[in-house]
Order: sequence, then structure tokens, then C-alpha cells
Amino acid sequence: MPEPHNILAIDQGTTSTRSIIFDAQARVLATAQAEFAQHYPQDGWVEHDAEDIWRDTLATAREAIAKAALNASDIAAIGITNQRETTVLWDRATGTPLHKAIVWQDRRTADHCAALKAAGHEALVRARTGLLIDPYFSATKLGWLLDHVPGARARAERGELAFGTIDSFLLWRMTGGRVHATDATNASRTMLFDIHRQIWCEELLDLFGIPTSLLPEVRDSSGLFGLCDPDLFGAAIPIAGIAGDQQAALVGQACFGAGMAKATYGTGCFMLLNTGEQAVASDKRLLTTTAYRLEGKVAYAVEGSIFVAGAAIKWLRDGLGLITHASQTDDLATRVADNGGVYMVPAFVGLGAPHWDAHARGLICGLTLNSSAAHVARAALESIGYQTADLVTAMMEDGAAQPSALRVDGGMSANDWLCQFLADILEIPVERPANLETTALGAAFLAGMGVGLWDGPVGVAALTRRADRFEPAGDQENRAALLAGWRKALERALA
Repeated sequence: MPEPHNILAIDQGTTSTRSIIFDAQARVLATAQAEFAQHYPQDGWVEHDAEDIWRDTLATAREAIAKAALNASDIAAIGITNQRETTVLWDRATGTPLHKAIVWQDRRTADHCAALKAAGHEALVRARTGLLIDPYFSATKLGWLLDHVPGARARAERGELAFGTIDSFLLWRMTGGRVHATDATNASRTMLFDIHRQIWCEELLDLFGIPTSLLPEVRDSSGLFGLCDPDLFGAAIPIAGIAGDQQAALVGQACFGAGMAKATYGTGCFMLLNTGEQAVASDKRLLTTTAYRLEGKVAYAVEGSIFVAGAAIKWLRDGLGLITHASQTDDLATRVADNGGVYMVPAFVGLGAPHWDAHARGLICGLTLNSSAAHVARAALESIGYQTADLVTAMMEDGAAQPSALRVDGGMSANDWLCQFLADILEIPVERPANLETTALGAAFLAGMGVGLWDGPVGVAALTRRADRFEPAGDQENRAALLAGWRKALERALA
């Protein structure tokens, strides 16, 4: 009987869960997706029902296997990638969550974080974890659950409860409660993990009041985590790869060398630059994080987030009515010779890295009677390029090498005009893959490497297919003028 050579990737995101089957050439055979409910119990609070996520994970995985006309015995391994930082607390005896999962977007612990900063703890957190003290990360979410779910802290102290990010919860359920583990990328987003020593940090556990008994074992991102309960799919499929979504996209883009970078353009943008064995400490309020861990060896990355990328285009459509489809911005941008002095700073919810100004607000400036809808659409697209340039500049000022190219994915990367503008303003090539589903592909690559289907990073890099490469074509004088105009507009928004 031939060895199975297909991989099931589970891509558990913030609004939906997808399962994708890849073959041995990393081609998509089948996809299934299910959206799930978002819960907003108070202003600034965001929750998910982990049982909904578990139900959709099983349903989409079974549907994808059926669509591909395969049996469970045809699946060599399962890879999991997940929304990062979202926090689940469950009963070790039953596997039942004690409370809805607190989502990465949730801000209920903002006051607690502010108090920790005021007390001078951020230097310790940054030194150990590479992160800022922020409600975004898991530590204060977990502390809130222990303090607000009746009896939770006492039960945790007795070793009756387990904590995990979504990957860890799914792994527990899929293995029938036999495996409580996570990978180094997800652990590095909890604000409890020492990314240099690659261990849970006792000082931070004490600071945040987290019992050690709650924590999952931290493993490499690729390798055997455990076997699925055979009752789930009809066979005990190995679970052999796990990574947080942005790190999985880095792997899916085959950014395995220092100086390689990827940017995922969706509602916002997450950019990761591989810094190799060096964990670059940021003075520009970027994050230092674990990119992946393979065979015990850690690769690090610096990460910057842009709050508004595709959301600016959505605003042009839904807020202003300038367009009816996002794809129209490509055509509008080419109708005018230049931006006509019009700049948009899309600070609708403040500005992310490297500015980190929650009070900044969006603006459009430079309007004249000659300005048109095309100029505004072009300004919206250009703003994505300028924000990316700000991230790259901050990374280089922190001591990281300039990216040799920028590999892009996500819905916005389908826009040819934007990709060319990125290449021009960054002065580096922009590469777009044939398959934009790089997050799921990264999970598949990690799982395939974990069971020997593919021979490490070299093997999976050979499977990545580039659809387009955009070479820098702008001149230095024009680029400098555009960036100067952006900086002036940015000053107004920040003020």
C-alpha cells in the first residue's frame, strides 16, 4: 500500500475556519470554510465560543477530505495555523472551556496593562518576550479569566485547568486530551515566554499571576505533536505542524533566510522580516518574535502591523460610495498621471507600528478643485505603500538588513498597481505567489516536513511558485517627493 502524500491544513482564523487539502506538489485539492459568530458582551470586548471553533474545525476537515475524494488514510499529516493570542481556559478532565475564548482584539485588560507600564514592568517584558505590554497578548487575558470565572484560580492552583491559544485547544481536542502542547511561535505571543531561552519565564508568570500548571509544553513548529483520535476522521492521522497565522504565512512564502520578508495585506497588514538567529531588539516599538523553530533551532523575526490597509478601500466603497468593487481602484489609479498632491492618512482607528498613536485620526489633504475620485482612490492605495515604507525604515533603523525582496499575499496583493507602487516606493522587488493562501500553505509545509514528506526548508522552497515579480521602476527624485508629502500629511494626522 503506497504511503499517503496529502496534507490537511486547518486555518483557524478570527472570523472563519478553513480546511484545505494539499497534494505532494503543494497544489490545492479541496477547500471547505465555515464562518462563526463573534460575541461582543461589552464595548471593547471580543469573544469566541471555542466549541463553535471545534465544531467548525471537524466539519470543514471532513468536508475537505470528502471533496478531495480521499479517505483519512490518504492524509499523511495535519497542520494547524491559528489566530494568535486568543485565549482559552478549559477543564482538564472534560475538555470543556470555562468561559468563551477572549480574542486577540479584546481590550478589557487595557487598564491592567496601563498599570503594569506605570509600575515600570515593560522593560522586563520587552527584554524577555520582545513584546510590548498590551491587552493584545494572552497573559492579561488569562489573568482576567482566572480572576473573574468563579473558582478558576483555585482550580488552576490545584492543576485542574489548562490554558492554551487556539492551536493548543484544537490539539487537545483532536488527540482526545492526550496532548497539551503548543509551538514556539504561538508561545512567543503570550507575553509569558522567554524567546531567547525558549522557556516559560518564571518572572513573568509571577508578574501576571499565572500558575505553571496551566501551561502547555512548547515544541518545535514542525514535528509529531500527536495522533488524531481515529474516531474523528476514521484514522489516527499525525498532527505534525503548528504555527501562528503570520508566522505560517512567512513559512508559506518560503522566507527561510535572514533578510527575507513577507507582508500580508488584508483589512490591515502584518509584515515580518526574518532576522535569522539574531533576535533584533527594536527601539522603534516593533515586535521581536519567534519566526519558527525547526529541529530545535530558532529563527527570529521583527514584526510590524498596519491597522488599515484593505479597510481604506472598503471605506471608499461603503463609506464614500466612490467605487462599487475593490478591484476598481486599480483602474482609477491609472487614470491620473500622479496623485495630484492628494494624500490619505488612513488613521481611522489610530496608527500602528512604528507610530503607535491611538489618538491619531484619518485625513485626506491636498485637495483642490482639480482633485477627482481617481486621485482619492490613488491616495488610498499609496497610503498602503507609505505605511509599508515606514515599517521597512523602522526595521532597518533597528539594525535589521534591508529586505532583498518583499513577498506579498492577502486579498490586496491581487492589485497590480499597488504591487508596482510598493516596489517603487520601497526600491526593492515585490513578489506575488501563484497561491495567495500562504497561511494554510505554511501550516501544510510544516506538517509535511514533520512527517518527512518534504525535505526541510529547501524542499518546500522548491515547491513555492511565484506568479509575478514587480521590479522597482520609479526615479529617486519622485520617490523622495512622494515620501516628503506623506511625512507632512502624517504630521497633521499625528497632531
